[in-house]
Amino acid sequence: MPAVVRGGRRQNSKQPAKRPAAPKGGRGRAPRNAPAVPGKVAAIGRLDLSPRAVMISIAAGVVVLAGVLATGARADRISASIGQGVDGMAVGMGLKLEKVFIEGESAEATAAIQRAVQLDGGQAMTSIDLDAVRERVEQVGWVKSARIVRLLPNTLIVHVTEHDRLAIWQAGGRNMVIDSHGQVIRGADAGRYPNLPLVVGKGAEQAAAEVLPLIAQRPRLMARLEALVRVDERRWDLRLKDGSLIQLPATDQDAALIQLDALDQRERLLELGFARIDLRTPEEVAVRPSAGEAQGGT
Repeated sequence: MPAVVRGGRRQNSKQPAKRPAAPKGGRGRAPRNAPAVPGKVAAIGRLDLSPRAVMISIAAGVVVLAGVLATGARADRISASIGQGVDGMAVGMGLKLEKVFIEGESAEATAAIQRAVQLDGGQAMTSIDLDAVRERVEQVGWVKSARIVRLLPNTLIVHVTEHDRLAIWQAGGRNMVIDSHGQVIRGADAGRYPNLPLVVGKGAEQAAAEVLPLIAQRPRLMARLEALVRVDERRWDLRLKDGSLIQLPATDQDAALIQLDALDQRERLLELGFARIDLRTPEEVAVRPSAGEAQGGT
């Protein structure tokens, strides 16, 4: 049986003599008689087994497994189990809901917003769906928009912007609070806003935002105003607290109110009283005195 020489190759008496060895210190090619390495084994030896490559391989395996199971109920169960595991780890690390702060809300809207948040104390912060919370809060009638912020480790901030309160709209025997866009604020108690102006009639809620700022610029008139009545969905009648009536035109309301300012400065109409002032025709302003003044002048 041929002898085995460690580091060499098997030889027998019939083999030809060795070729002369390469000179010492040379850097020639490997000897031709070096043992051959099979191709597949060599490829394995060249595999990248760095940590990065291992992690990529694991991630790819997870993706493949998810794709295989995605068509069955098993995928949902596995996903739920993974989610519960992550949430449990978060709670164990102290990432659990303990405080909810609501910012920007009015006293009247606070309770409704708190109910809309619908979160339990102690649940994992990672399990909170911020978009779902925002959508629930924005369903509250008071709320115009909301922004939800997760503040780790244990706090949720709910910042709301409420609808502005422009006026009380009276229609169909009901009083409703409206904003500057004519939108009814659901849940708002009109009785809690006695200082808001009253607008009455069909279409009054949509047209109020145009005329109310003009009247607000005239404190003497605003202080005496009882209600703004929408007439034929075209123009306004201003009813004062003393029963007087001011009829505005369908257009150029600001110009008509400037005429009223001039009359009031000259005649002190708002102080002395009148029955009606008709401003519908700019060239012909008609003033009807009150009954007492008419009798005193006869």
